[in-house]
Amino acid sequence: MAKDNKKLEVEKLNAEIERLKKELKKRKKYGLVWEEKPEEVVEMCKEKLPVLKEVKSKEIITDKNKPINLLIEGDNYHALSVLNYTHAKKVDVIYIDPPYNTGNKDFIFNDRYVDHEDAYRHSKWLAFMEKRLKLAKNLLKDTGVVFISIDDNEMAQLKLLMDNPDLFGENNFLSIIKWRRKITGGGSNIFNQKTEYILSYARNKNRFNINKELTRPEAYSNPDNDLRGPWQSVTIKASVTQAGDRKPYTIITPTGKKIVGQWLHTEENFQKLLKDNRIIFPNNGNGIPRKKQFLYEVSGSTPDDLWLDCGTTDSATRMIQNMFGKKIFDTIKPVELIIRMLKLTCDKNSLMLDFMAGSGTTGHTVLQLNKEDGGNRKFILCTNNENNNGNGYKIATDICYPRIKKVIKGYRNLKGEKVEGLGGNLKYFKTDFIDYDESTDRNKIKLTAEATEMLCVKEGTFEKVMDQKKLKIFKNSNHHTGIIFDQAAIPAFKKAIKNIKGKFSIYVFSLGDETFDEEFKDIKQKVQLSPIPEAILRVYRRIFK
Repeated sequence: MAKDNKKLEVEKLNAEIERLKKELKKRKKYGLVWEEKPEEVVEMCKEKLPVLKEVKSKEIITDKNKPINLLIEGDNYHALSVLNYTHAKKVDVIYIDPPYNTGNKDFIFNDRYVDHEDAYRHSKWLAFMEKRLKLAKNLLKDTGVVFISIDDNEMAQLKLLMDNPDLFGENNFLSIIKWRRKITGGGSNIFNQKTEYILSYARNKNRFNINKELTRPEAYSNPDNDLRGPWQSVTIKASVTQAGDRKPYTIITPTGKKIVGQWLHTEENFQKLLKDNRIIFPNNGNGIPRKKQFLYEVSGSTPDDLWLDCGTTDSATRMIQNMFGKKIFDTIKPVELIIRMLKLTCDKNSLMLDFMAGSGTTGHTVLQLNKEDGGNRKFILCTNNENNNGNGYKIATDICYPRIKKVIKGYRNLKGEKVEGLGGNLKYFKTDFIDYDESTDRNKIKLTAEATEMLCVKEGTFEKVMDQKKLKIFKNSNHHTGIIFDQAAIPAFKKAIKNIKGKFSIYVFSLGDETFDEEFKDIKQKVQLSPIPEAILRVYRRIFK
């Protein structure tokens, strides 16, 4: 009897499960679903860990007091993995111009071009983008923002992907900016395709602030060298609609001319403005008075989502041809476009990342904007070294790096004229790998031995102070980094830094997670301790789990 009851209960449970399955099938679903496709560059990280190796011959230093910019050659998944350790929550702005997946040899997945006939074309693209965007999000500050260029081929899919709560989420959506990429149009036979999209999301919309956009800042100048800065003259004479019951009064110009009228300021306020050198009289002192409006007083307006004046692909192509003497890249974004993004979203000390750097427009933009306003912005560019669409030029070594070098040092244009360099500093790295199939002591020692460049990148300290087998010290203008490969070298290290002022970031090799606080307790105010390679492995375990 008990056995029959148990059998009956199981049958009822199975029936209920089947009913629920049918009910779920009836319900409408919302979201983005795609066929997950394994990617070789991702799979290899289960047995090999990415590190950075500097290419010293490609270093460019023009001013040691200026920030160091980075160019990383390698697959961007590997570069982003390294940056998850070195630059977590340090980036202000990310801009990428990903492959548009047009089916015309613009998107490579597992070393093969994805064409129009590929049934998994969209799935491969989404799998590719999701993995990289997840890593990129970890790099943004809470106040940071990401911009992604895209066209009709993947616009709808990208929007749904970014709206996923596991990525940025629809609550952090900012805008779909429409950018006019061509003046003359072109594309399909139905509509002239003059625009592309720039999808923008905040890391945390509640923490994000957009800079107001000035209307025609070029209208402001400083002909009299006023210490308050650039200004333009604005009327103070009330119009008919503004006049109302304003009390008229008489203003006497420097030439003695009397002008009676209704003004936007009271007579008392006018005299204060006059005393403060805020009033000018046109026509050699004989005209109707106007007020100086200083640029710093103008708050600006909310920016539009239609960008018609940010350069075009044609103007960008002409710029590259002028630098290289020929066409060497197929899809180029103009400097003016990225300048608009930077001016709207960050300050003069911000860090910008482009992990699909292509021709290097983002780096060019940062260098140009720094030259214009004296800023100290930095950039990180990541790009592979694939053949650019079969034209014989490799993206990193033949296009991106030479362009940045020309921008920094100067070049001769198509007319043979000398174009002065903008100055700046660049460090060039390549992604490399160490075998690490399990967490053995031997593998930990191997990773630590290859981690020096990563630690220097993390701390921004590249100048050698001490270079010994068991310990190394690097510095920048205001910070030092110490790397101790053998705990027996701790006393020698402490002796070496005794008379060096300032803070130290110290990395001590440990097979476990020991930071050796006890050994440094006498100088604990001076140092910040981290174990290696455990600090690196924690990040990689999260990424490659």
